[in-house]
Amino acid sequence: MSHRSAAEIGRTVTGPREVPPLGEQRPATDLAHVDTVLGNGLRVLAVRKPGVPLVDLRLSIPFAGTDPMHPATAEVLAETLLTGTARRDRIAIDTELALIGGELSTVVDPERLAISGSALASGLPTLLDVLADVLTAAAHRDNEVRREAERIVERLAVARTQPRVIAREALQRRRYGDHPYTREVPQAEDVARVEPDAVRALHAAAVLPRNSVLVLVGDVDPDTVVGDLEKALRDWASDRAASVLPPLPEVTGDDVLLVPRAGAVQSQIRLSAQSLPRTDPRYPALQLTNLVFGGYFSSRLVENIREDKGYTYSAHSGFEFTGTSATVQVDADTANEVTAPALLEIRYELARLGLVPPTAEEVESVRQYAIGSLLIATSSQAGLVSQLSALAMVGLGVEWLVGHPLRLADVTAEQVAEAALEFYTPPRFTGVVVGDAASLAPKLAALGDVAVAE
Repeated sequence: MSHRSAAEIGRTVTGPREVPPLGEQRPATDLAHVDTVLGNGLRVLAVRKPGVPLVDLRLSIPFAGTDPMHPATAEVLAETLLTGTARRDRIAIDTELALIGGELSTVVDPERLAISGSALASGLPTLLDVLADVLTAAAHRDNEVRREAERIVERLAVARTQPRVIAREALQRRRYGDHPYTREVPQAEDVARVEPDAVRALHAAAVLPRNSVLVLVGDVDPDTVVGDLEKALRDWASDRAASVLPPLPEVTGDDVLLVPRAGAVQSQIRLSAQSLPRTDPRYPALQLTNLVFGGYFSSRLVENIREDKGYTYSAHSGFEFTGTSATVQVDADTANEVTAPALLEIRYELARLGLVPPTAEEVESVRQYAIGSLLIATSSQAGLVSQLSALAMVGLGVEWLVGHPLRLADVTAEQVAEAALEFYTPPRFTGVVVGDAASLAPKLAALGDVAVAE
């Protein structure tokens, strides 16, 4: 029997092989949960998900700051949070977590400090004890602060040479100017100047329970685990609240800015427009609209500039949710010689989406994809805790997640067409192209609505 290619396997004598439809989707109504606020002001969302004897948790602490040194100090704080307390050094923390099959990790951005953890369900008391210890008594010892700062400086030296990092920073400045949200990557020179006393002061002032959210998912009884959390975190308390990021300015349509990167042989195209938050009743229709445009592999954008024209290996559009705001991003990396044609085709697909609305077949295809991918994403404990953590930070919870497949199922092709015409027109977008200005500027200028950064 001769070998058949993937293309041959995917076709029949009458055309492309049809993807079988999804079976009947039943909402996940068995997510027993408790959504409450502890005495210290911390919101807790505890969900029972049996099947494996594990627990996953995510603690999200609003962590905004306006001081120019805040991004650097926050980065060092996150890296040293788990390096020791008054009772445990780094080795003791790692050892106790290993004995319960557990782990804790941290990450910080301009919006929040996130602490993620997991362990065997039987080890939850130990996991919570370690978590409470680092929240209330992290030492941020001088030698740990200096060692981690040096490591961060080394990472930043590499990161700032990466095209994707350069493009992200350029897009953030284009969208939001000097808003604190644009300072996602601290300056290496600022990190090198971070003092241990500053890290400890930031911990005392900003690692606070009020306005924060802890989501816990696993083989636990939600009512019981809330009591365990109340007891474990009783000493983590303050009359002050964690600092929430100031509202973002609305993204308005504008020229695409060509950001020079001399000698680059590849360009990064990044476009963005204002979108809708998940709390808006029109969001389900907009979600399907985005999938049709560029949100999955069979989208119009991918079919055009990847499959048909070969301008890029990867093209994608997706949402970014920040506080109560939401934007849509369009990303594509291209060789210099096809950057201008790729930008032209992206604009063409944006216009076509509104003028040639998605067909009923397209809408049904992305509907199945959206529902199926959501069910897959929330089938694991880690996926469910991640989804719920993002929702909880904007006041949503299990009920929204359970009801979302039904909302997607109710979206009509007419609603998708309306969303396309309102939110995906080219004039609503702004953005950047990062690349070699000498070779790109003449062709991009011919497209119009492109400016060159000074």
